[in-house]
Amino acid sequence: MTTSAPITPLTPTLQRVAQHLASGLTAQEIATQTGLSAVTVRQYIRDIRESLHCPPRCKPPVIVHRLFALQQVDSPTADRPAPELRPEQLLLLRAVAEHSDARDITVAAKIAPADLRAALDQLLADTDAQDTTRLVILAHGWKLLTAGQAHATGSGADQ
Repeated sequence: MTTSAPITPLTPTLQRVAQHLASGLTAQEIATQTGLSAVTVRQYIRDIRESLHCPPRCKPPVIVHRLFALQQVDSPTADRPAPELRPEQLLLLRAVAEHSDARDITVAAKIAPADLRAALDQLLADTDAQDTTRLVILAHGWKLLTAGQAHATGSGADQ
């Protein structure tokens, strides 16, 4: 479970890895671009999770959301206007950004577990996002996940 304790500031090395993560790169892609070993990058990502008070099973979309929400990396800029999303899609978007466990996402998004995949696929198609991490990045660029948009950020990085 995330805590309300202050986050540990990221070292310059962790900051660089976090910025790559917040650009949507995987651990392997970060390793390739930086010349670091994949093992080292994975350790740095674990260190970033710990700094953000995220548990070990915290998925990349949640980590990226917390990095942006806690201003640990530069906010993305939108390269295109935000699509018109229905209220239930905005709820699903926030659930994906705040929760790692599918069950928690369905509860937060108020949808049936059997409907999660179809709803998520539709949201990805409507936003033209390749995956949920890039969806969160786009949403921050569109200012759809700011603290004023809904309830407090980071509430569900507990899974």
